[in-house]
Amino acid sequence: MHEDETRLRRTEPPRRTEPPRRTEPPRRSGSRRRGTAAGIVSALVLAAAGGGLAYAASLSPQNPASRQLEAPLAAVPAGSSTGVCPGPARLLEGTPVGTDPQFGPESASAKTSVNAIVLSSRAGVLPGSRLAPLAGSPLVELAPAAAAAVPAATPAPAAGPPVLLAGVVSQREVDAVSVLRADAQENLQAAAGAVLNYTAGDGDLRGSAAAACQQPANDLWLAGANTALGRTAVLNLSNASGTPATVSLDLFGAKGPIQAPGSRGLLVGPGSTRSVTLAGLAPGQERLSVRVRSAGGPVAAVIQQSVLRGLTPGGVDFIAPGTAPATRQVITGVDIQDPAGLAALTAKPGFADAGPALQLTVPGPADAVVEIKLYGRDGRKALPGGGAVTAKSGAVTEVSLAGVPAGPYTVSASSDVSFTAAARVTRGLKSEDAADVAFSPAAARLGSQHVIPVPRTGDRYLVFGAPDGRARISYTPVTADGKVRTGAAADIAGGTTASIKVPAEVEGSPLVGYLVSAAGEAAYGAVLLEHDGRQDISTIAVAPGATGQEQVPVTLGY
Repeated sequence: MHEDETRLRRTEPPRRTEPPRRTEPPRRSGSRRRGTAAGIVSALVLAAAGGGLAYAASLSPQNPASRQLEAPLAAVPAGSSTGVCPGPARLLEGTPVGTDPQFGPESASAKTSVNAIVLSSRAGVLPGSRLAPLAGSPLVELAPAAAAAVPAATPAPAAGPPVLLAGVVSQREVDAVSVLRADAQENLQAAAGAVLNYTAGDGDLRGSAAAACQQPANDLWLAGANTALGRTAVLNLSNASGTPATVSLDLFGAKGPIQAPGSRGLLVGPGSTRSVTLAGLAPGQERLSVRVRSAGGPVAAVIQQSVLRGLTPGGVDFIAPGTAPATRQVITGVDIQDPAGLAALTAKPGFADAGPALQLTVPGPADAVVEIKLYGRDGRKALPGGGAVTAKSGAVTEVSLAGVPAGPYTVSASSDVSFTAAARVTRGLKSEDAADVAFSPAAARLGSQHVIPVPRTGDRYLVFGAPDGRARISYTPVTADGKVRTGAAADIAGGTTASIKVPAEVEGSPLVGYLVSAAGEAAYGAVLLEHDGRQDISTIAVAPGATGQEQVPVTLGY
């Protein structure tokens, strides 16, 4: 112990001893009431103080990580309309295994052309628009980008119906991937559409193939591919943006998901196309669906599917993306041949895929019990095998559509589990003759002012289905001289499919497409293409209509 501490202790006076406290007698009842009241008042004071503290805390700054903030909506100006058209169908050279294969033309009579329509504003002014290669100078300029005012010679009327005009591309031959671009106008996306059509009368790729030129996206679903013996499926990925795209593929086969080395991290540079032979990733698959996911720039995706049975061509087509997985999928434009002839043909070895069928892909972990309904010209038709099927999770299930009377149909499939769907349609009933095949994906419900270009050659049909109830379809022809002609309308009874033949000309000018709008119950549409005297068939799903200004949520923070 230190000396200072000892000195202090010595000088400290002695403490007094407290006397023992007296025991207090019990308090009277009046004193108890006073104590209780005092306690209540104290509690109220404490509660008020606590409320004040809570109020003060609400006014003081808080940790951003603990605050609940709603993401604000930001108005995004309407963007330009971009439609990416696939390139001509070509045979592969060399081995079919691997990616980025070299292409070589095969048919001497093959022709590939683009037809496009760009609609003007209500004042009759065309937006800046052009058809150009994926990378290069424009092939056709429909209107210069600077066109933003109404010409003095054609002023817009003060009242009355709008003055609609159209910029038209008619039968423009192309030899590579092309892009139709149309600038936004009056903060609205331009109403535009294009379609590519391939035909060949000889070679291994004999037949016809058509596809609507598609708006690029970051998530696409394609169904109907086949990599079995004699079948070739090539996935073409096109990047029309200025941002590199890194693509990953999810593959689904008949027995479940397929884990394929080389299906991840596929780089597609700006203004380029990358081709992937699907047999190199999933060989020997009679049923194959592909999900395309892109990080970075959006991409357009199409599968060139062809069939060769020995030395006899079995058809060629472009498989386009369909709607994302949902509990209901609707496909129209499913044209079915004579059931007796189909039964005899598909019973032969190697011809199992020569008949119409519906392919269902269930990407989730649960099986889907799917109810399938077919609607023809005069109502619903029953499938010979029944209308219910269990589609396995993670796999592709095929359901034959043969056995119903010949004609165009609308297929409606529904379940309590999300799935994707596509239909295969065929043409040709003799095994020794060349045949053709087409794939029709599930499409969205028709809305207002869909731009539907149609090829100039062959027999063309607008096919509409109304599976639930009566619908009214208005269709307005657009001719090669850029005029929007007088429209017509069709009332479609619920549970039926209607087919309208497209004329070659309207008022002396070649017809290049339609403006289509639907009202009433849900309606769906497609374009069916055939060639008189040839076993050719193609289907084109109706693309979504133009969009205006959108509002998107903005995420705050990191």
